[in-house]
Amino acid sequence: MSTIKVDTIKNTSNVEVFTAKAWVNFNGEGTVSIRASGNVTSVTDISTGIYIVNFTTSMPDTSYSTLVTCQQAEFAGMQSPTTSSVYVYCVSRQDSLSRVDNALMNVAVFR
Repeated sequence: MSTIKVDTIKNTSNVEVFTAKAWVNFNGEGTVSIRASGNVTSVTDISTGIYIVNFTTSMPDTSYSTLVTCQQAEFAGMQSPTTSSVYVYCVSRQDSLSRVDNALMNVAVFR
């Protein structure tokens, strides 16, 4: 396998291409288990519907963007970003805006 290392990737229109710096697909119900990931060492189950995604290689700072999706929740979000992890959660309107565990969780981090 070969490795290509560059500082910046641009398309043919000279627009910089940004890629995810970390991502994970995991089961957030019962015992948390990662199905697939990139630059994520583990996911810690904090409480119902609350998880910490831990990065393999730290981010350079906390000015990153996080996209969180949950299969059975109306709201998903993040807070408390650090260079080594991010806290994510899922909230269901059907359960009076309570945090809920989800079987299908996806998190992507862009910087």
